[in-house]
Amino acid sequence: MMKENHILIFARYPVAGQAKTRLIPALGAEGAARLHRRMTEHVVAAARALCDAGGEVCVTLCYTGASRRAFRAWLGTDLRYVRQPSGDLGVRLTAAFRGAFRAGAERVLAIGTDVPQLSSSMLRDAFSHLEKSEVVLGPATDGGYVLIGMRTLQDALFAPMEWGTDSVCRETRMRVERLGLSLTALAKLPDVDRPEDLDMLRGDSLYVDVFEEKPSLSVIIPTLNEADFLSRTLATVGKAKGVEVIVADGGSHDETRSVAERAGAVFLHVDGGRAAQQNAAAVIARGRHLLFLHADTLVPDGYAKRIREALERVSVVAGAFRFRIDGDGIGFRVVEWGTNLRSRWLQCPYGDQGLFMERRVFRELGGFMIEPIMEDYDLVRRLRRRGRVDTLDAHACTSARRWAKLGVLRTTCCNQVMLLGYRVGFSPKRLAQFYR
Repeated sequence: MMKENHILIFARYPVAGQAKTRLIPALGAEGAARLHRRMTEHVVAAARALCDAGGEVCVTLCYTGASRRAFRAWLGTDLRYVRQPSGDLGVRLTAAFRGAFRAGAERVLAIGTDVPQLSSSMLRDAFSHLEKSEVVLGPATDGGYVLIGMRTLQDALFAPMEWGTDSVCRETRMRVERLGLSLTALAKLPDVDRPEDLDMLRGDSLYVDVFEEKPSLSVIIPTLNEADFLSRTLATVGKAKGVEVIVADGGSHDETRSVAERAGAVFLHVDGGRAAQQNAAAVIARGRHLLFLHADTLVPDGYAKRIREALERVSVVAGAFRFRIDGDGIGFRVVEWGTNLRSRWLQCPYGDQGLFMERRVFRELGGFMIEPIMEDYDLVRRLRRRGRVDTLDAHACTSARRWAKLGVLRTTCCNQVMLLGYRVGFSPKRLAQFYR
């Protein structure tokens, strides 16, 4: 069924030197692009929240500066994507509104991406006003407007105009009056275009990496009787500054809790298996980035910086480290070679390589599936459908205990049988019975 309400979000890809150029003197090219990225993600989240709340809303991303595939990797696959045509803002707005009405929309809103105070409730109110008014306008404090909506295409509102000046909103209101249209004006909102606009964002956790250049990282470690390995893992994790560590425990009977608390980690008891443990930890995580780490896996030096640099690339939705086994022998080296080849070329790392991604992406994908096994493989497959899953050059070193128990050949064969079984449709519960 065609949705009656459409939201058009006009967005540019956050390329350094091309995004928010008027803010470059204050933030630098990288900082300005990062700010544009965060503000765009905020506006998309507000529109998406309106849909999640039960609103019959179609969200279209009117994009420029990169390919549709790049935007889908960045902002998700649940949105519609339409490339902006060439021309000034009036030409682009006219084309977007015309496309929405031709698609069957009854009410259409267009918004930009530099409005940090925009919320889903404001969008809902704008749609409500369109039930009585023919045009709704959200003025900006600088004389432009941050939102415009209408029930029918009124392209005369977008006819040749001096866009980017402080008279845009006033001129638009005059045109509405000349056309005899009913208008509802919303409260004024500030947008962020100039260095003096930045003060409103300082102290907001959403933009902490713009001003401090230190995005926070939450390391999530699921455990079950892992005291023998956990202390060493926590020691390597603790070498990085500004990192939150959450140990999500499934009911250990050993010293796992005391080891975690002595290291300063947040300890969380969660029933339901490893997937549930990791999901619960992600709910309370404060970091922008999440690293899911096995209790017997050691991260490389500088891991937090490496994760940050990887996720700064907008096209990378997730990643992992190269795989290494803590043991000697040609068999281990062969396993490492095969695993790293698959991880890099097929973009299919496993959980014992340390999976990392933005918290925003993890939540948008719904987290780990609640199953007794294969939860990491399932998440990676969903991440791959969204965008690139990168494998970093640095190694994460995992314990050889699984291979020592069954032998290299039997462990490897068992792992491959699990993958094959999952791909052909065996349930994770049946696979877990076989594996254990």
